Amino acid sequence: MTNNQAEKKTGLSAPRNIATLLSVLVPGLGQLYNRRLLKGFILLIVSISFLVTTWDYIDIGIWGLFTLGTIPREHHSIQLLLQGLISLIVLFFGICIYAYNILDARKDAKTREEGKPIPTLLEGISNFYDRGFPYFLILPGLVMLLFIVVLPLLFMLALAFTDYNQYNSPPRNLLSWVGFANFTDLINIDIWKNTFLSVFTWTIVWTVVATTLQIILGFFLALLVNDKRIKFKRTIRTVLILPWAVPAFVSILIFSALFNPTFGAINRDILSHFEIMIPWLSDPFWAKIALIMIQTWLGFPFIFALFTGVLQSVPADMYEAADVDGGTRWQKLRLITIPHVLFATAPLLIMQYAGNFNNFNIIYLFNEGNPAVRGQNAGGTDILISWVYKLTFETNNYNMAAAITIIMGLIVMGFAFFQFRRTAAFKDEGERY
Repeated sequence: MTNNQAEKKTGLSAPRNIATLLSVLVPGLGQLYNRRLLKGFILLIVSISFLVTTWDYIDIGIWGLFTLGTIPREHHSIQLLLQGLISLIVLFFGICIYAYNILDARKDAKTREEGKPIPTLLEGISNFYDRGFPYFLILPGLVMLLFIVVLPLLFMLALAFTDYNQYNSPPRNLLSWVGFANFTDLINIDIWKNTFLSVFTWTIVWTVVATTLQIILGFFLALLVNDKRIKFKRTIRTVLILPWAVPAFVSILIFSALFNPTFGAINRDILSHFEIMIPWLSDPFWAKIALIMIQTWLGFPFIFALFTGVLQSVPADMYEAADVDGGTRWQKLRLITIPHVLFATAPLLIMQYAGNFNNFNIIYLFNEGNPAVRGQNAGGTDILISWVYKLTFETNNYNMAAAITIIMGLIVMGFAFFQFRRTAAFKDEGERY
């Protein structure tokens, strides 16, 4: 019996099973069994170093993640929660190294069973450069992503299932896991239910109406400027893009002063001639109207610039063919212009809706979400994102703010995913790749 035949045994005595079992028991032993001595020693040293340096931290972190502390004033629930989440991330890297150790040992053992030569050190380095080097380069970015983006998201998700608020905050008190109680409170407790339904409804209306108006206005102006009969197009385009050139922060503050019912120019210099005085800032309805008008003004220049470029790319022979067939202006607009524009810009338009859904700046800078509404803990013009800001920084209801943030995230992700899947541009990209 040759060596290759002897190694092609079945059952537990097969090299692949022996190498796998050894790697499961002690990382690196499988590689040593496969005569990959350098790789085996490296994996063994890395595994031992990982356990020695992180064991105590992970042990305390996992304990704190489940208990959130047991002794008030001595244990800080927030610190334990963060340490627990970091421990999960560190443990994830450890599990990845452990899994790689097992899979690598089994792959090399299968190579031995097939009678193929085991790669030498130089061949292993060459294979790593060809296949693994790109992953090695993105590893630092992945680590930063986990700790800068994923960790805060996990922390926010965790807070939504605790009782962390202004009346129960560490280190004086310990936090507890409350399950879905914060979400049920949004439905069962009157003040939370009334506020949530009111703010959520206004957020949807605000998103749909303000975004749709800025898209319609931008498209209409782009059609006018693109008409061959219009002269001085460059000047007109420059003037229409000016609102986009001015920082939105400055524009919103100026509009807040213009809409002031006491000294604002809109009431004092314009509407006063018709003996009309509108409470723009003190009445929720008129404040919402003002916000929608301001957002339409701020948002249409981008849409105008976007549509202007797309309209110039529509093939002229399509319109000429429509003229030959006797097509009307409305038919050319409906069957040629609009489909072409939507195909090219649908993903960006969807992002406009998603952006306005979380448009905190205009709501807070205009009137801080006011005026106040009786029976609610949010202002009359607060949208979900500005309400979350108030719950976090003004009333310290961190648990409810986190719960509402999760709901917001699910809504935006669901809407964006559904709409992206329906757009022709997204489907075309999917088929292409």
